[in-house]
Amino acid sequence: MPNGKAVFPLVNPAMRTPILSPIRRVRPASVRPLAHKPGDNLHGAALMTLCMVAFGLNDTVMKFVVQDMPLYQAITLRGLFAMAFIAALAPRMGGLSLRIPARARRPMLWRLVGEIASTILFLNALQNMAMGDVSAIMQALPLAVMVSASLFFGETLGWRRIGAVIVGFLGVLLILRPGGNVFGLWAVVALAAMAMIVLRDMATRGFGQEISSATIAFYAATGVTATGLAVSLAQGWVMPSGAQMLLLALGSVFLTVGYVSAVASMRVGEISYVAPFRYTSLLVAIAMGLIVFGEWPDLWTWAGSALVVAAGIYTILREARLGRVR
Repeated sequence: MPNGKAVFPLVNPAMRTPILSPIRRVRPASVRPLAHKPGDNLHGAALMTLCMVAFGLNDTVMKFVVQDMPLYQAITLRGLFAMAFIAALAPRMGGLSLRIPARARRPMLWRLVGEIASTILFLNALQNMAMGDVSAIMQALPLAVMVSASLFFGETLGWRRIGAVIVGFLGVLLILRPGGNVFGLWAVVALAAMAMIVLRDMATRGFGQEISSATIAFYAATGVTATGLAVSLAQGWVMPSGAQMLLLALGSVFLTVGYVSAVASMRVGEISYVAPFRYTSLLVAIAMGLIVFGEWPDLWTWAGSALVVAAGIYTILREARLGRVR
């Protein structure tokens, strides 16, 4: 601990101040300046929206398949498909390298921890809760990511931007109605998954341009697949049907799109602008819950969702007015 100052684990050895430190006021060299080009924020928002839709469709497939297949077997099979798809797409995404540059190894380690833990925790919660309920809990993510970006990267949060996210979060609380049946053990598991996603996204911000998005996504898929395989050996396997394999292959396509766009969305624009578009996942979860599982949202859920959407739209309009979105 040099000079008596505590050091956060995600540290770039070439710097005296850690990459993720609440006392940092200058962005590290490994993180490219944010929103330098016109349209960066809007580009990041589009990528985040694509990410949330892809992950929502993948979640639907997984929730359906694990009704008749052990969870970790499904994670393993889906992951093998995803690894193959990412490797096939890699030449169009900056290439795939299994060798990680020295300064990217520590962020990669922390990102893998966040990716693996968030996937396992989230899918366990999803297996035991309604899709809309899990997604509603996860909508606290934008607020958590914004605060983290402010603390660790010095991003400025104006009161209007903070207010918009808080309104969206209040919409989530309206959906969950504290004191109801949603708040139980699996809700806590979902909150833990949310914390791990914050770790994953903050670690992603530590990568420089020397490592491709395909490489980051491939390592994420490999880490989750290996963990699923290890646990599945104890959980046991069943013989999958052809329909289950096709569904898992489809889910892996959605997962691949989600992995790649998740990485890309954290490398374009300001985190605090891009983060609110995670609210898209709530709408996807409600729609898929209704269409696939017959989970009809009640009036409070629709009212809360309206607040969430309104907060996201206000954020876009506010940024456009300031001339940040062009």
